[in-house]
Amino acid sequence: MRGDSRLQIYTPGQVDRGLVPAGQLGPLREVLEWSRTFLVSSHPELGRSGPVCPYTQPSLRAGRFLLAVPAQSTPAALPGAVEALRTWYERLAAELAEDERELLTVLMVLPELDHADPADLDLLQADAKDDFVAQGLMIGQFHPLCAEPGLWNEDFAPLRSPVPLLAVRRLLVFDLPFLVGADRHIDHYLRRFAPDIPARVRDQLVNRVVS
Repeated sequence: MRGDSRLQIYTPGQVDRGLVPAGQLGPLREVLEWSRTFLVSSHPELGRSGPVCPYTQPSLRAGRFLLAVPAQSTPAALPGAVEALRTWYERLAAELAEDERELLTVLMVLPELDHADPADLDLLQADAKDDFVAQGLMIGQFHPLCAEPGLWNEDFAPLRSPVPLLAVRRLLVFDLPFLVGADRHIDHYLRRFAPDIPARVRDQLVNRVVS
């Protein structure tokens, strides 16, 4: 286990072997099973070929997929837990070779949040996104009723998870569609990737500007 007084971090192997506190085991196993099945598989409503999340299987295979839980889940404690999530992500990434860092994924599982109302989770993610993107990280919210549409099929909701959670990984050049709508996020993206933007992503950016 890694972590501090605000956040505990576990490997899938630790969860599989039950080497986590009893009260956390059920939600962590549920999220891990969802990650190993839904995220790594194709879906007829996805709108493209390949798995729902193309990053999950490589991350799992490389041993760079981690699960975290906050030490406290009260509304007052969660912003501190999110800050700890960012700090620990950067600390763990610094231990990896450059070509391994984009595989590092950490899911902060939040079973005590309301499963029927994502408002608190959405606010938590929105408040954190500016700082995460500025540091070259993506943070996304997943929830049993998450209505965020898919990029390739607006009728498909790929961000629905069995337990509320926040997912963090490195910001990648193909993440531009997730940043559209906030000029400050686009600015951070361009500073980081402008010299190497692939043609397909440049087209997305042009279409955004035109529209």
